Amino acid sequence: MLDQVADLVREVAATIVLPRFRHLSSGEIKEKSPGDVVTIADQEAERALTRGLTALLPGSTVVGEEAVAADPRVLDRVGDEGAVWIVDPVDGTNNFAAGKTPFAVMVALVRSGEPAASWILDVPGDHLTVAEAGAGTYRDGVRVKTRTDDPGATQLRGVVARHYLPQHLREVANANAGKLGEVTNGHHCAGYEYPAVATDEQQFAMFWRILPWDHAPGALIIREAGGTVLHLDGSPYRPTDSERGLLVAANDDVWHTVRDTLFPDPSIL
Repeated sequence: MLDQVADLVREVAATIVLPRFRHLSSGEIKEKSPGDVVTIADQEAERALTRGLTALLPGSTVVGEEAVAADPRVLDRVGDEGAVWIVDPVDGTNNFAAGKTPFAVMVALVRSGEPAASWILDVPGDHLTVAEAGAGTYRDGVRVKTRTDDPGATQLRGVVARHYLPQHLREVANANAGKLGEVTNGHHCAGYEYPAVATDEQQFAMFWRILPWDHAPGALIIREAGGTVLHLDGSPYRPTDSERGLLVAANDDVWHTVRDTLFPDPSIL
């Protein structure tokens, strides 16, 4: 099924998403909440993925970003017994709508609340990252593993997505970010940030808002590549979680170095 889902993701990207890149009319872009847009490509891609995924796995359920936007109760299905597909039809929609990169198509298969497999297609870069529980992470067919050492705070590069951080945490993170080698605001596309940790382009990424379609696919990719995915308080992440932020790192040592550098007093978390 790994290859079949990969083929479906590529087909949807090639036939629905990419043809509309930089070709959207104003009527094909709508604001669904302040600062958060949806395009006709998001909607059509999610419908196509839903049809294809449920055909591959009869009886399965789909939790898609746009379905939840239309009916928030759909989100409750993430933890259902059985097979649930979590779908982000266009991750990085604001980039996509503005004619910028990166953006991605992301899918995760969750069984009884636990990630079983995931797929992230970097659409403009044409890089496909796939993971299966217990079987590792592969990027364009080549197995990838996160780095195993911790070079120290001043040598670490990564993302701190500060936009959604509570004010008190943002102030502390801003005050301490300079103690790390390089901290960016990221690419506004989780589908780019997670594979970048897996391939050592960066060593960490921190998020606050953790909706399942943004993080369930990438979390499995990092774990299967040897990395660490934990809430800021050190507790394990599950796709049903929506609070406590998330810190993704190349390994446990890097995770603790980043967390303890940004938040020396963990009691504030």
